[in-house]
Amino acid sequence: MATKYQVFVSSTFDDLKHERDTVIKAILEMGHIPVGMEMFSAADEEQWKIIARHIDESDYYCVIIAHRYGSTVNGVSYTQKEYEYAAARGVPVMGFVLDDSSRWPGESMDRDSESVVALNKFKALVKSKPVSFWNSAEDLYGKVSIALSKAFTANPRDGWVRASAAAGPEVTQELTRLSSENSRLREEVLNLQAQREIDKSNELEAMLTKFEKIKRSFDYKYRNDNNWVRSDPISLDDLFFLLAPSLATEVELSKAAADLAMQLREDRSRPWYLVAVNQVRDLLSDLRALGVVAPSPRKHAVADSGEYWSLTDLGRELDTHIRLMEIEARAAEPTEKPEETNSDVPEESEQEADTKLT
Repeated sequence: MATKYQVFVSSTFDDLKHERDTVIKAILEMGHIPVGMEMFSAADEEQWKIIARHIDESDYYCVIIAHRYGSTVNGVSYTQKEYEYAAARGVPVMGFVLDDSSRWPGESMDRDSESVVALNKFKALVKSKPVSFWNSAEDLYGKVSIALSKAFTANPRDGWVRASAAAGPEVTQELTRLSSENSRLREEVLNLQAQREIDKSNELEAMLTKFEKIKRSFDYKYRNDNNWVRSDPISLDDLFFLLAPSLATEVELSKAAADLAMQLREDRSRPWYLVAVNQVRDLLSDLRALGVVAPSPRKHAVADSGEYWSLTDLGRELDTHIRLMEIEARAAEPTEKPEETNSDVPEESEQEADTKLT
C-alpha cells in the first residue's frame, strides 16, 4: 500500500519563485504531495488560520532561505512564523539555506540593517537543526530529494493512502473482530432485556399475590336511600382492577367512590350511589403505599377543591399485566355458540339499565 506524504514548502515569495517551483517538482516526481501557502496575503489573519491548518495536516515541512527575510507581522516574517509553528507542532522540519559563497542577484537581497539582522537570527534558528546548503535551483532539487528520502525512512509519518487501499488484512481482521463483538453484545443486550421482562413479570406476579391476600369491605348507598349497605369482602387486586381505568388519566375522589359503588352493589336493579368517601381515601392511601397510585400531578384551578388521584408508572405496568392476563385467559376459552331465544324483544344490557336507573 503506497503512502503519499504531504510536504509543506515555505519560502519568501518573489525572490525564490523558481527555486520553490523546483522543489515542488521534486516532491511531485517522488510521488508525494507538495503544499505551499505563499500565495496568501501575509497580513490576512484568516489566511494564517488556513496556513496553520495545512501545516497541521502535513507530514514534513521544508523551508528555503536565501537573502530575504520576507514580509512581517508584529516584527516576525511569515516564513519564520510558519517554521516555528511547524516545529512546535512536531512536524519534522528541514531547512535549505543558500550557501553564502553562491552568487545572488542584488535586487533579491535585503539591504536595511533591521531586515538583515532578523534574517541572520532566523538562519541561526534554522541551522540549530541539520540543514542542507544549496547554490542553485538544480542543486536544491537534488538536496531536497535526498533529504526527504532520508526523512521518509528515518521518521515515517502517517501520510495519505487511497481509501480503497486502506483496508489491509489487519484492518479486515479488526473489522471482523468488531463485527463479531458487536453481534455478541447485541445478543447480550437482547438476553438482558428478555431477563428484565421476566424479572418484571415475576415482580408483578408477586405483587398480585400480595394483593390477593388483602381483602376489604365497603359501605355504599343506593340512590335516594340513606341506609348504608356493607359489601362482601373483595381482594385488593380486584379493587385495583376496578379503579384502574379511571385512574389511568386521573380521577376525583368522589367520582372514584361512585365508580366503586356501581361495581360493588348487589342489587343491580337499583341505581347505585357511592361508597363511603373516607373508605375510598383509605383504599387509595394503601395503594399509594404499595407504589401503584399517587396524587395526580396535574394542575387544577385554585377554586377546585377536589382530591385527584392517578396511576404511577408501576401502577400502569401492573394494570397492563393484569389486563393481558385477562385477555390471554379469554382467548384460551373455547368458543361457545350463543343460545337461541324465542323472544322478539331484545334483552336490555346491564349498562343500558344502569344508565336508565341513574
